[in-house]
Amino acid sequence: MEKIKKFLSKKNVEISVNVYGIKVLGSMAMGLFASLLIGTILKTIGLKLNIPYLTETVAPIASEMTGPAMAVAIASSLNAPSLVLFSSIIPGYIGNKLGGPVGTLIAVLIGVEIGKLVSKETPFDIILTPAVTIIIGSLIASFAGPPLGALMNGLGNIIMVATELKPFMMGIIVSAVVGIVLTLPISSAALCIMLGLSGIAAGAATAGCCAQMIGFAFMSYKENGINGLLAQGLGTSMLQVPNIVKNWKIWIPPTLASIVTGPIATVIFHMENDPMGAGMGTCGLVGLINTVSTMSKSYSPFVIYGGIILDYIILPAIISIVIYEIMYKKGLIKKGDVTLPQD
Repeated sequence: MEKIKKFLSKKNVEISVNVYGIKVLGSMAMGLFASLLIGTILKTIGLKLNIPYLTETVAPIASEMTGPAMAVAIASSLNAPSLVLFSSIIPGYIGNKLGGPVGTLIAVLIGVEIGKLVSKETPFDIILTPAVTIIIGSLIASFAGPPLGALMNGLGNIIMVATELKPFMMGIIVSAVVGIVLTLPISSAALCIMLGLSGIAAGAATAGCCAQMIGFAFMSYKENGINGLLAQGLGTSMLQVPNIVKNWKIWIPPTLASIVTGPIATVIFHMENDPMGAGMGTCGLVGLINTVSTMSKSYSPFVIYGGIILDYIILPAIISIVIYEIMYKKGLIKKGDVTLPQD
């Protein structure tokens, strides 16, 4: 057992929740952003400005390259040697074709880790390493990808149907859970894409993400100023994780805000989104842009922008500030508790 541990350490293979559950998922989301997300944004720009090159060439290819982009991101997060990293593109493509994002995740993760084990172990490295990475990853993609993809789609469908049947209660649950995931050092965007969330379930998820980002941004404005407001409101509420570890109570205001805004999104405004926008919130305004794009064919601009401004921005800001001030006066939160770490 000790020899195995030393060999794994030598090959930089670390089997842990931190690596597989945080680093890999976070990098996978970056791969999604650099392909599918940017392709969607460019397609929207192309449609609005009538630029066929963006809509007919760039956007479709960006979408087609989602699997390879995720593969490179995942392999990079695992510190894969060059041959392993380059070879991961193939199982990444196959995994995405057969099992969607979760198919890519499993295929590339296993293929890369096995590839790392054989890397530079024989004189035939230039042939053996890519061959092992591609074969193992592709086999995993072929056998595990379809059922895993079907499982995630099934779970997503259950959530969406349940939200349609019980919009109030599911609005609370989906908004709170996805919002919490967004603030944790894992990817809410990857989760929503793997589940394929759409419709009002995606609208509730967007509300939860916005509540966390806007909530933390505005309630910590006194301590972090405009830079902190923009970093959290347009960047990520994940910046508050070190402070949450020190005092978990600072997480209460934005989480309660998400519990309020979730059912408002599902019951009153009937907010909808697509899987990519559902887990993004106000990050780079992607969640809001995708909301407009998703709802523009069925709803009036008044409903769409009214829901975005009131439920995704104004309400979470007000609710979080009010609850924060109450908790501050009661001594549950102290000055400096929400100050962002400085470089």
